[in-house]
Parts: sequence; C-alpha cells; structure tokens
Amino acid sequence: MFSSLPSISLNPQTLALAFALAILVSLVTKFWLNGRQVRHVARHREQVPEPFAAVVPLAAHQKAADYTIARSRFGLLSLAFGTVVLLGWTLLGGLNLLNKFLVDALAPQFGGMVYQLGLLLTFTLIGALLDLPWELYNTFRLEQRFGFNRVTWRMYIADALKSALVGALIGLPIAALILWLMGAAGANWWLWAWGAWVGFNVLILVLYPTVIAPLFNKFEPLPDEGPEGLRARVEGLMQRCGFAAKGLFVMDGSRRSAHGNAYFTGFGPAKRVVFYDTLLSRLNGPEVEAVLAHELGHFKHKHVAKRMVLMFALSLAAFALLGWLSRQLPFYLAFNVEPNMAAPNDALALLLFLLVVPVFGFFFTPLGSYFSRRDEFQADAYACAQAGGADLASALLKLHEDNAGTLTPDPVYARFYYSHPPASERLAALQTSN
Repeated sequence: MFSSLPSISLNPQTLALAFALAILVSLVTKFWLNGRQVRHVARHREQVPEPFAAVVPLAAHQKAADYTIARSRFGLLSLAFGTVVLLGWTLLGGLNLLNKFLVDALAPQFGGMVYQLGLLLTFTLIGALLDLPWELYNTFRLEQRFGFNRVTWRMYIADALKSALVGALIGLPIAALILWLMGAAGANWWLWAWGAWVGFNVLILVLYPTVIAPLFNKFEPLPDEGPEGLRARVEGLMQRCGFAAKGLFVMDGSRRSAHGNAYFTGFGPAKRVVFYDTLLSRLNGPEVEAVLAHELGHFKHKHVAKRMVLMFALSLAAFALLGWLSRQLPFYLAFNVEPNMAAPNDALALLLFLLVVPVFGFFFTPLGSYFSRRDEFQADAYACAQAGGADLASALLKLHEDNAGTLTPDPVYARFYYSHPPASERLAALQTSN
C-alpha cells in the first residue's frame, strides 16, 4: 500500500516541523500585513487624497476607511480561529479521531466507498458548521452595518439549502469518481483523476449560466429600450471588438447586496454578459460601455484562457504530488493520522492534502497578485482604446465609492494581496492612456 522513492526520503518529524513553521510564518506575515493596512487606512481617514478631493465626498472616503478597517479586524479574528481549527485537524489529531470513528461505523457494514464519501461529507459538514458563526456575523452584522446586506433570514436559509443540494449533486459524483480512480487505476491514477477534474470544470462552465446560477438569481434580457440606448451601445462595442455572446442579461444582485458588478460567464459560444442591476442603476451608458470594454480586454489578451491553462497545469502538479504523498506512510504519521489497515486510505489522503498544501501555497500569493494586476492594467488600456478612458475612470470611482473600497491602502499590503491595482495607480495609468 505504501512506497517511497529512493531519491526522496520523508521524515514525519521534519515534515510536521516544516508545516508548523509555515503556519507560524504565514500567520505572523498575515497579522503584520493586516496591521499595516489598518494603521495606514486609519491614518489617512480624515482627508480625501488630493487626486480625488474634487470627486469623492469626505463622508464616502471615511465610510470606505471604516469598512476596510472593520473587515481587516474581522479577518484577523477569523484567521486566528481558522488556524486553531487547522491545527486541531492536523497536528492535534482531529482528522485521525474522525476517521477512526467513521471507518468503524461505516466500512464494515457499507463498504469502502460509502465510508470514504461519508468521511468527505462529514468533514465538509463540520467545517461548514464551524464557519457558520463567522459567515452569519459577516452577513448580518458587518455588511448590514455598512448598508450592503439585503439578505433576509428566509433567503439565507433557502440559499444554504439550495447550495447544499447543488453541492451534493455535483460534488459527490466527482468525488466518487476520483476515489474510484485512486483505488482502481494503478500507480498513475492521478493522471486519470486529473483528466476527470478538467472535464468536470469544463462541464461546470457550461452548466453554470443556464442551470446553476438561475437557482439563486433572476436573469432577464437587457432591455432593448434602456437608458441612453444602453443595449445598442453594448452591442456596438461587442461588434467592434469582434466578440460574440449568447445573450446580454441583467441579474437581480440587489436582492442580496448593494455591491455592483458585471461579469462574463459560460464557455465557448455559450458565453453570456451579465450586469448587476445595482451596477446599471449607478452608472450611465458610456460608463457601462467602458466597464464592459475592460472585461472584453481580458478576453482580447486571452487572460481568461491563460488562467484556465495555468489552473489546469497547477492542478496536474497537485494531483501528481497527491499521487506520490498518498503512498508515503510518513505523510500520514507527520500529522498524527493512523492509516487504515482494512479500508482504503484515499479519502484520508485527499483531506490531509487539502489541509496541508494550501499552507505552503500562501507564500506564492504576491506572485499571483502581481500577474493579476498586470492583466488589469492591460484590460484598462484596451478599454481606453475601445471606449473612453474618462468614462472608465468615472465608473471606477463610482464603484469604489459604492463598494466602499479604500483609496488609501497600505502599499505593502496592496502589493501582497491586491488582485486589482489601487485606485490611484489605476487612474494615473488611465490618464496616461488618454
């Protein structure tokens, strides 16, 4: 069942120490970055930055500062709690206790597959219950306090039930397939499992716009007679850019949140353009056109395709690593997990992998943020060429104000985490493009 490679020797104590050290370093780094962000935003709360003084009211600037600080402090508390939970599952033996209970309760009577799916499902349910108080506080206290939440308790419960049902209908079959491949496809199971995972993600891209998303929101065609000839503007822009979509839709995002957004969804010829109703109520026609041009810029520069290729490449590496680690006894022992002797260990290895590996992935966050910001600058430049830089700048300022995005983030925090450039840098680049 277990094997090792002559060129690589795993030591349980060394692996556990590396994991603990990675948690400590990442935790200290996160607290340090969040502390910088809170102090920097608070220090600049009382005055709108000079480039925005004429267009951003002081009250809106202060609301954005207060919202950013509140979210940062809440994030630190949830981060500390999440770290304790992670240690509980791993080094303190929580996963091992759960596995022992379920393997004795399910495997003898129902077989290995039911036991493994039961382990995945139970772990997921426990995680959801542990996260629930934080999610409720974020939705009904934090977002409510700043006027963003529009979710009722009835809507929240209905969404939770639908999410659980959709998750079970989609997640359990792919989990069962991967677990079956792990046990039946030999040493190279991970290659077959990766293929199944890629196919699953492509299927979700196809199904999401027409099957999954309508379960949670209403989508209506963009009216022909909209304000300022919006539909004609949008269709003209898409024709100029050589972009085809199956439809233009308005989503009732205002039912749940006051935040505004627009996005593309779907795959191939089934792509859709979706506008939040909150976005359309805030922006004028030229501004909406500029925002859409920005999104089209991502497609023009093939950012979406490149990210998909990167995601699939990283998932291939992850499956290959899991394929090797799952057969290494020290991998289990390092995290106080006793492998099963009379039942499959595939679900156990999968959960352990999903708990441990993201801790090390944190240190690549600045790299991903850098490339994402670079893509945003390119999309902005494309929008300036196809629509109007002044309109895009105006739209960005309105969205920053409506979403309470701070205009004064800490530079180090922004470099580490921000997937979009800070407003000051973005608007300066737009002025240069014009």
